[in-house]
Amino acid sequence: MAKTALITGILGQDGPYLAKFLLEKDYKIYGLVRRYSNPNFGNLEYLKIADKVDYVEGDMADEASLLNLIRVIRPTEIYNLAAQSFVAASFEQARLTTEVNSLGVLHLLNAIKMFSPTTKFYQASTSEMFGLQHTNGYQDEKTPFHPRSPYGISKVYAYWLTVNFREAYGIFTSNGVLFNHESPIRGPQFVTRKITDAVAKIKIGLAKNLHLGNLEAKRDWGFAGDYVEAMYLMLQQEKGDDFVVGTGENHSVKEFVELAFRFAGIPHWEEYVVVDPLFKRPSEVPELRAKSDKARKILGWKPKTNFEELAKMMVEADIKRYKILNPKS
Repeated sequence: MAKTALITGILGQDGPYLAKFLLEKDYKIYGLVRRYSNPNFGNLEYLKIADKVDYVEGDMADEASLLNLIRVIRPTEIYNLAAQSFVAASFEQARLTTEVNSLGVLHLLNAIKMFSPTTKFYQASTSEMFGLQHTNGYQDEKTPFHPRSPYGISKVYAYWLTVNFREAYGIFTSNGVLFNHESPIRGPQFVTRKITDAVAKIKIGLAKNLHLGNLEAKRDWGFAGDYVEAMYLMLQQEKGDDFVVGTGENHSVKEFVELAFRFAGIPHWEEYVVVDPLFKRPSEVPELRAKSDKARKILGWKPKTNFEELAKMMVEADIKRYKILNPKS
């Protein structure tokens, strides 16, 4: 009998890559969507799988809808990728961020406990939970959390809920503490995609400048298509556990900018970049770098795409998009 998976956040970045990965393993995929008047399936269409997913309605902030959904479909696995995941927006929308990222996880876990206790649950945790660190330059499963945003705080709550339901009720739950992972379908509000989108516009004459905040912030960036395999592998283990997932390298925003302009064939990137205080956060996280020894040893996972390949992939995809939209450019 084919396995079934419910993916929340199916319309975002990770959802489509995960759905594609699981479809290739003959899973039946349910994708959770809110009742939009006009939902955007663009990311699923980009990966050519929009018609291969069964869409089910529900809302992370509405417990009744999730209880009913789990009662009806009782999936083999749930991958909770839904979130208000834009860190900057979480300062302005702290309540929404909490309702979706924290209480939404409680709703899902309660639904599993009540109606489908054999369902395996994956929680998308984040390196932003580590926040401000005074450690030896990396973060692993033993590193204490010190979140620096409402987003990071909401994810810490969800992380410990996931651990608690595993310990208190014996439910198979796993946290994937994923460091930054990007792709050609990353939302344009996130800094890597903001950079490659602007560089593509500059390349074909649709923009003149790129406005950014802190160029010195360093992150551990990988490719989303690689990271969804780690999610899958976590739920194939004998018991639930928590794993840090990243490349083990970190690079500054400035380094990503330099690569993006170079791969677009645009010299002298400094002439186009404007450092704008508007894009600086109230409290910054200066540096994050994963130590993923546990994931490599137990899951057998490691990234396949390096930093330069990621930047090149994203720049080329955005240039291609704008050339299709502006064939005369």
